[in-house]
Amino acid sequence: MGNRLILPARLIKIQFLKIAGDFHTFALQTRYTSKFIPTGMARLRNQKLFDQLRKQNPVFTYTGYEITVDEGNLVLEFSFNINDKFFFRPRSVIRTGLLIGDLAGKIEKIRPLVSNLAFQIGMIELISYWKASCSPELRILPANLTSEQVIWWKKLYFHGLGEFFYLNSIEPDFESFVDIRPAGATFFEAVTVDLEDKFLVPIGGGKDSAVTLSLLMNQGESILPLIMNPRGATIETIRAAGLEMNQVIVIERTIDPLLITMNNMEFLNGHTPFSAMLAFYSLMCSAITGYGNIALSNESSANESTIPGTMINHQYSKSVGFERDFREYYKAGISDDFNYFSFLRPLSELQIAKIFSSLKVYHDVFRSCNAGSKTDSWCGKCPKCLFTHIMLSAFLGIREADRIIGRPMLDDAELQQTFNELAGYSEIKPFECVGTTLEVKQALRMIARRMNDEPLPFLLRAFIQKGDEIYDEPDFQVMEEPHFVREKLVEILKLHLL
Repeated sequence: MGNRLILPARLIKIQFLKIAGDFHTFALQTRYTSKFIPTGMARLRNQKLFDQLRKQNPVFTYTGYEITVDEGNLVLEFSFNINDKFFFRPRSVIRTGLLIGDLAGKIEKIRPLVSNLAFQIGMIELISYWKASCSPELRILPANLTSEQVIWWKKLYFHGLGEFFYLNSIEPDFESFVDIRPAGATFFEAVTVDLEDKFLVPIGGGKDSAVTLSLLMNQGESILPLIMNPRGATIETIRAAGLEMNQVIVIERTIDPLLITMNNMEFLNGHTPFSAMLAFYSLMCSAITGYGNIALSNESSANESTIPGTMINHQYSKSVGFERDFREYYKAGISDDFNYFSFLRPLSELQIAKIFSSLKVYHDVFRSCNAGSKTDSWCGKCPKCLFTHIMLSAFLGIREADRIIGRPMLDDAELQQTFNELAGYSEIKPFECVGTTLEVKQALRMIARRMNDEPLPFLLRAFIQKGDEIYDEPDFQVMEEPHFVREKLVEILKLHLL
């Protein structure tokens, strides 16, 4: 399959499995090694398998992409293969519903941009397939890349796969883990695109995107929510905001089922930079809808490494480093007219929780538990649930947090090790999207003050006995730097933190 643009075309029906989910100096020789093993996540010893798979499968090829319009929806298909032995054809559908009258006509007007974006989306989609074999050579056939772009992608793959390498006990180095060889005839160039001062807001179903959606809507901004693979919490968040799903742009992303089969065989598997993927898809959605501002909900806490003293960060593609890199990348090679930024970047998790505590309409519909995502529930046992419970308790009280999560988590002695990891009493944080250890300690101190003379739950009592008196309540008016939020929007955040 080559890189073709077809308007419109009859689509071949293929069965797929749905899934959710800078040019600055950096250490080229960073190695992902550590003596620490995260609780609840077995660290696999796969260095030997890594070496073996690379020898057996020396080349991974990005063969092509295809763009079609079918019944008002934009369909993207990609073609990858491992050493001409394993072939993948993942597919995504961007459902615009009645939001765009003549999608085919719109795409025809911006054909070079759409082709460029489709190619770029393929560059981030391929990482899910490449990681199965970690082939040392990556051939890019649909288009060419500048040397700066090659370095950019190599950096994203390297750091975006930090958790994957660590949990598989693989010790790569930047120079040799992959050789990206672009061989396409086309060099895409940055173009001008007509975009409006409106806001595209990705919705994940958690408290953060609910805060972004609510604050921008209340400010009277023109909002278009974006959801990738809708689930209960994302749909209910839209409804709680007073919107309907026909007012949302939906991305249905799928993977080739062969990859699922390979994940259950002698191939490698693990975490990939999902937020980087969402970033490229959001540019495509911005281009076809005309909504020029892409307002993410990543907070300052995402910048903290999961393993202190290293660059291994579960939230790498949510960090301000990636955000800065991504903005530079699309400005140089796609279009300078997009405005991708995180609305909540100036805030900590505690500040976001403070705002969210007043948005009661979302309290019973949001979900932040990965373990319970398929059933739209809180498992009440994982680091994400415990962290959310702590943040809610700081502002709503323990009883209300118990009601929302469904369990008295701060009284669960079985969560002691998870609690230690969240609060910084362990050598490693959980591989989850959680706040900093300082924020957790600040929140715990706030909870203790709220309780006055009431008996303290088990985990909180153990924390107080440690005597960490230095962790006082933060100044909620302080905005973190750096960020890419316009001053007018920063003032909105400050107003809601009074």
